[in-house]
Amino acid sequence: MARLVTLKADKSLWAESHYKTHHQASTFNSYLKQYYPLNVLPFKHTQHNLKFKVTCRVRDKEIENLIEAQKKVNRFRAIEELDQKEGLVKTLEDEFGEGKGDKSAGFEWNWPPLKNIPQRYKLIGTTSLAFVICNMDKVNLSVAIIPMSHQFGWNSSTAGLVQSSFFWGYALSQLPGGWLAKIFGGRKVLEVGVLAWSLATALVPFLAGYMPGLVASRILVGMGEGVSPSAATDLIARSIPLEERSRAVSFVFGGLSFGSVMGLLLAPPLIQSYGWESVFIIFGFLGIAWFLAFQFVKDGEPSAGGASTSGHLFFSEKNSWIGSLEELEGSLKDVPWKAFFKSKAVWAMIYAHFCGSWGHYTCLSWLPTYFSEELSLNLTEAAWVSVLPPLASIFVTSIAAQLADYLITKGVDTTRVRKTCQTISFLSPASCMILSSLDLGLPPWEVVTILTGGLALSSFALSGLYCTHQDISPEYASILLGITNTVGAVPGIVGVALTGYLLDSTHSWSMSLFAPSIFFYLTGTVVWLTFASSKPQTFSKRD
Repeated sequence: MARLVTLKADKSLWAESHYKTHHQASTFNSYLKQYYPLNVLPFKHTQHNLKFKVTCRVRDKEIENLIEAQKKVNRFRAIEELDQKEGLVKTLEDEFGEGKGDKSAGFEWNWPPLKNIPQRYKLIGTTSLAFVICNMDKVNLSVAIIPMSHQFGWNSSTAGLVQSSFFWGYALSQLPGGWLAKIFGGRKVLEVGVLAWSLATALVPFLAGYMPGLVASRILVGMGEGVSPSAATDLIARSIPLEERSRAVSFVFGGLSFGSVMGLLLAPPLIQSYGWESVFIIFGFLGIAWFLAFQFVKDGEPSAGGASTSGHLFFSEKNSWIGSLEELEGSLKDVPWKAFFKSKAVWAMIYAHFCGSWGHYTCLSWLPTYFSEELSLNLTEAAWVSVLPPLASIFVTSIAAQLADYLITKGVDTTRVRKTCQTISFLSPASCMILSSLDLGLPPWEVVTILTGGLALSSFALSGLYCTHQDISPEYASILLGITNTVGAVPGIVGVALTGYLLDSTHSWSMSLFAPSIFFYLTGTVVWLTFASSKPQTFSKRD
């Protein structure tokens, strides 16, 4: 409601002033705009005078604004309360029948059950599920290789070549995976990786009779799975704070152990009932189903101190592919590669990753055959026994993660925690392999128990080495893991094939499987304790 009043000392809002020059009128106009920031109507001025109008008093306008703002707040509250009541009534009607819902109920019905779980936990949970499928598709060949070798007449060297072909693709995709995860974000890279390895897994039965095709399909499986660790590391670095990081890493990468358990449990009955081809087809379609379901999972909020999320921005619809490619080229040049390789801590991670992978990949590929041939177990028994190490690893992983996070929150130096965990993960399997390789006359089930305990304790690495990448540089965590994982994939190529060759040459499981792993576990411990560090490092191209 506007009204016109005379401008006086009490700041009323109608004024008529006479100025002799146009310059004076302009000066007065600027003065009023500076000290009376109101809705001023256009001036009517001549050479000698100036008239202006405003709509209402300052205080009246402020009161009207406050009233209007309060009305909006009240409307929002009313709408929110109405939605809650309607949702509650609808739920009660569905539960007890129409008309029986009490609109005056004093509690809120939360549905679906996962609604109130923080988004970062949902994202971490689905990522862990992807890792479950990842190892299911990795270990299926270690079981299926036994009937496949009988069908196609493969010796140990040929079987080792087929199994090692997975790691060719795995090694090739590590650095590209880390780089792409930093640029596009771990989510996009993980999606593409899961879809690629799942399709390649489903194609194995159709290519098994043609060796180049079989090797190519396993290489593609390795490439798809090879980008997953870097993608997961990027997700964790972006969304999980330091005090939760050990548990997040252990939960996600612990999916690998659970996937090994599921794969080794499901593969034998499927092979016996439907043939070895079934494990590849069924496991492949599980990954495709995960890919479709993951489209409904929203991104989590970035954590404080996490990696920059700017990498997601130029992947949006507003940017052209040409611009994205230019950003990719520029980002690759911006990575401080020289600074990485000048760091002793990075070299400690590289060698430790190599040593741990040698023992892990050779045992993962050859233990079912070892149990079958050396301990005289049938296919089902060998597969079930092979389940014990990854099954025990799930239990050990949860303890190690809780212990590591507890020590860090209590003020224990992060480097000391990581060194302790990694030392346990190296010395435990080394000691158990020494006992298993000696001719002590132990019965088969005691050998199985010893190996299970040692390999399970190696899961302490998830709270040691695998957290160090994010500790020293959240920004470059995915790229650092890509570097170490590239070197860590070499044992999968060389170690798995070399084990088969040594087995044909020496006919000794102690020399072919256990002795090389023991050597790398012990030397890895020395290097890790000497050079490893979890102190944050600022990598720069000028370093």
